Amino acid sequence: MTEEEALENLIKLSRNLGERANHYVILGEGNTSARIDDKSFWVKASGVSLDGIDSDGFVKVSFEKVLQMLEWENIGDEEIKQGLKEATLSSVGGRHPSVETLLHALLLELENVSYVAHTHPPAVNRILCSKQAQEAIKGRLFPDEIVVCGIAPLYVPYSDPGVPLARAVQKAVLKYQGQYGVRPKVILLENHGLIALGSTSQEAENITAMYVKIAEILWGTFLLGGPNFLSESHANRIYTRPDEKYREGMLKGSGKPGS
Repeated sequence: MTEEEALENLIKLSRNLGERANHYVILGEGNTSARIDDKSFWVKASGVSLDGIDSDGFVKVSFEKVLQMLEWENIGDEEIKQGLKEATLSSVGGRHPSVETLLHALLLELENVSYVAHTHPPAVNRILCSKQAQEAIKGRLFPDEIVVCGIAPLYVPYSDPGVPLARAVQKAVLKYQGQYGVRPKVILLENHGLIALGSTSQEAENITAMYVKIAEILWGTFLLGGPNFLSESHANRIYTRPDEKYREGMLKGSGKPGS
């Protein structure tokens, strides 16, 4: 995929996520990114709205220079600002990348991740901002949740956006991979929002839409006594069924079953 194609797909994804009718973000909330190659990626510029965003709403940045910042000791706000400025390879109108660019850089380095979609849907955040969030999401509710969003979401306790959050997510992802043997598709940030990781822009959008549906259903279950989670054996069966793997691949928009 060319740099231009990656940006075109990212613009489409971002506009769809920013559609007001979806209730995923408002104002300048949320951010998105797309891998260009091993050296660089596109990320939404700070303060730009996803709704109606165009090419000038994104900044091209260096993987190497952004990831180096995660290794700095006692890094402060001014150092982050300067580091992101130095990592910028291309920008329209002097726009600069969001402080969450560090998070996007490490997630785009994960296996088969080409698009990252970070949103703040009220349906999801009313759960993530509750005292029982971790308990509420501990099980799977229905088959399509597993097909689209994976065997389980990754839950990350609240951290200050920027380097602290990126480091917390990095540590949590390693633990998740050790437990499940795969990377997560969904990351839930306590008191913050939702991250969808996709091999294609369509997959990132599908995951976002599906997890918002999950959150809506989960919220409703508590009105009728609480969630009736699938058993672990039933969830694992859905996760490993060949026909569901076929459908998973087709839903990504790659055109390749199981890809």
